[in-house]
Amino acid sequence: MARYPLIGITAYETVIHQHPTMRMAGAVSEYKDAILAAGGLPVLIPQNLDDDQLDDLFEKLDGILLPGGGDINPDCYQQSAHETTMRIDDKRDDFEIRLTRRAVDADKPLLAICRGHQVLNVALGGTLWQNVETQLPNAVPHDFYARGAEWTHLPHTVRVAAGSKLASLLGTLETEVNSFHHQAIQTVGEGLTVTAYSPDESVEAIELPGHRFAVGVQWHPEHLTACVPAMQGLFRGLIEAI
Repeated sequence: MARYPLIGITAYETVIHQHPTMRMAGAVSEYKDAILAAGGLPVLIPQNLDDDQLDDLFEKLDGILLPGGGDINPDCYQQSAHETTMRIDDKRDDFEIRLTRRAVDADKPLLAICRGHQVLNVALGGTLWQNVETQLPNAVPHDFYARGAEWTHLPHTVRVAAGSKLASLLGTLETEVNSFHHQAIQTVGEGLTVTAYSPDESVEAIELPGHRFAVGVQWHPEHLTACVPAMQGLFRGLIEAI
């Protein structure tokens, strides 16, 4: 029987609207679908694991996927909160930053998406623009979630660095992407290399040279695998690095 690589997806917690005293832990289903299509077996990593439990699960996982979500507490990168910073979850920040550092130290394959891309940067000492469209000079619109766009909306291109792992995964040096973020990388974390920029020079992708597979993208490829098939290459690359 074929063995399917186990890919841990970090879960977020939210209140169930119909039952405000109940909380749900989960992840957007498109992450699961993309991992399955790439030949992996997705499993959720709950936030409330102690160190021993996380150690035990970490050893069983073949790779990690850090998904999108709310803003990282700027305390994590020594900044004061901007008025637009929102949906902070300190428990999730601490958990995902610890997990990211562990994956980097253990050379465990890691794919980081949107918030996850920012977590990877912050975990390695980087900082963030807390509101791209007001803080980054000449910024183009990036937060199409606030504009009510469909997840398959492709508002701008990204320019991919030649010779990067990202270029080999996508098979191109330029691609259209969706855009559902209001924050972005400001200073790059230690050891990371920027591998894609948007037209306003906002950082759109990073990777960690020398690591088996540590790639972060600011867009949401899990929603684009049907309309931009090259995006499935990110998930395939994660599986093939195992």
